[in-house]
Amino acid sequence: MTQNRPIAAPRYVVQQTPSGPKVVEVSGLQTANASAQPSTQSQLRGLIALTRLDRPIGIYLLLWPTMCALLLANQGTPSGSLILIFALGVVLTRSAGCIINDFADQWLDGSVQRTQSRPLATGAISSRTAIACFAVLMLVAFALVCFTNQTTILLAVLAALIACAYPYFKRFSNYPQAVLGLAFSMGIPMAYTASGKTPDAVCWLLFCANWLWTLAYDTFYAMVDRDDDIKMGARSTAILFGDLDLSAIATTQVIMLLALLALGQRAELSTTYFFGLGFILAQCALQLWIARSRQPQACLQAFLTNQWLGLSLFFSVLAGLVVI
Repeated sequence: MTQNRPIAAPRYVVQQTPSGPKVVEVSGLQTANASAQPSTQSQLRGLIALTRLDRPIGIYLLLWPTMCALLLANQGTPSGSLILIFALGVVLTRSAGCIINDFADQWLDGSVQRTQSRPLATGAISSRTAIACFAVLMLVAFALVCFTNQTTILLAVLAALIACAYPYFKRFSNYPQAVLGLAFSMGIPMAYTASGKTPDAVCWLLFCANWLWTLAYDTFYAMVDRDDDIKMGARSTAILFGDLDLSAIATTQVIMLLALLALGQRAELSTTYFFGLGFILAQCALQLWIARSRQPQACLQAFLTNQWLGLSLFFSVLAGLVVI
């Protein structure tokens, strides 16, 4: 009696190659496909790149104005718990903001030289993974802000909505940098309300100064990608201002400095604060000098120097509060 035997799976398949059909061993094909799967280490590198933790300048640009607000709201002595909540919140929300920005910009990033290697543009990270990471970061950030009060929570929700809307403004508005300025300034009134204070004139002067500062430095940033953005139909203040870009940035910086001057007078800060403003003025002039050629690398370098301007503002405010 003949015993039924299982039919062995075929060991070879035919693949079409540029040079014609080719017989390929299945086991070898599976090995190649397995090796092509991204490793845990490469996924981790992709997530770090997606959240820009390897490029922390965005954290600094958010952190220093927020810390200035905490100092001003608490006369130079904010509690350690508030400092921790806002410092961690800055890292989490900036990371989440980078993810939603790249998710919204998938139509654009692959065609822009500076951004074509981003994980979502290359497919190194899937959209589903990116959104899951965004949700986790925002949930943790929300948990942090729950340690403050109801007003601060409401402001945090508004800030999150503005941050999520920002990248979509590139498609139809000439002023996406203005929207980013709002998102990057929301931590200032939040610092006041979390400290149990009502945002006053000093708070709103800092808010306006930070909004203007963001408008200026993000225009430098947009100048890096201007040619590619024009080809793809994206919009920015760099495109809107055209040949008047550096003049517009200089005007914005001057108004920012006037707002900071009024802030120092209203908050009755010491003379050391105003000396600090002189140093900030010099930094603004240096940025314009660096970007005078309007070459992408020069504009990027001018943008990057803003991390030091933010640090200078923080120490100016600190000195203005504690040094007689």
